[in-house]
Amino acid sequence: MSSSKKLIVLGIISIILVLLFLFIDLGSNWDYVLPRRAKKVLAIILTGSVIAFSTMVFQTITNNRILTPSLIGLDSLYMLIQTLIIFVFGSTSLTAADKNINFMISVVLMILFASILFKLLFKREGQNIYFLLLVGLIFGTFFESISSFMQVLIDPNEFLIVQDRMFASFNNVNTDLLIIAFITVLFVAMYSYKFTKYLDVLSLGKEQAVNLGIDYDYVVQRLLIVVAILVAISTALVGPIIFLGLLVANVAHEFMKTHQHNYLILGSILISIIALVGGQLIVERVFTFATTLSVIINFIGGVYFIYLLLKGSKAW
Repeated sequence: MSSSKKLIVLGIISIILVLLFLFIDLGSNWDYVLPRRAKKVLAIILTGSVIAFSTMVFQTITNNRILTPSLIGLDSLYMLIQTLIIFVFGSTSLTAADKNINFMISVVLMILFASILFKLLFKREGQNIYFLLLVGLIFGTFFESISSFMQVLIDPNEFLIVQDRMFASFNNVNTDLLIIAFITVLFVAMYSYKFTKYLDVLSLGKEQAVNLGIDYDYVVQRLLIVVAILVAISTALVGPIIFLGLLVANVAHEFMKTHQHNYLILGSILISIIALVGGQLIVERVFTFATTLSVIINFIGGVYFIYLLLKGSKAW
């Protein structure tokens, strides 16, 4: 089956799942239920698309299929921000309670951190992408340690609020946040379009990309900033989903059987939508909200990550 036909199959499955999610057991109060479900589906589609795109770009830049943007430390920074806000101001403060203010603070600080990190590291000649990953991993561990320390000190009732933000949730998504996130992602996608055409060449490695006339450092820096912005938006919108990107990117590679990124990116986005919508249906209809979607995704993604590690070099 050609890549185009595979995309059509994934698109049909995605549409069927979305329609099921919207209209199953709609009942007589459809005028109340349908808008809430539609808002949740839009959040799922936006988040799934952003995570899939950013992970596929990140893995192409690093030329490694077991790495994800969370290694930069953005997920840990998000939890540090949430913990710090409640630790300093309390859960009843405007900064913690107002989702719009919290969203803007989280996104701005995460993007600022990534920008400073990239600028400092790429300013020095000879630094490669793996040094960036090492520094990001160290920062991530550092942020987690500070977060854990503050979580031990805060009031138990406020810790429950922090704990709730440790897991991604598509329930009660703020419509204003969704609009802001959608507009921002749209502008970022338009900006990144001129760089994504280089992904097929970047996947060959730095030396080959330079030999083929690509300004490697310039393109990689811009793509990393795009990845950081998208991860910051998705994390601040619904919370961290650590293993989703790893899962959908590798499944896309295995299913699409191509190295062309126009097919891989679209395939990973559709697979991400299928995973999230299907997973949310299972959470609501099978587990009746006894667990969260992120728990299921992280469990399956964690098992798959171990499989990739055991598979070794055959995975790529």
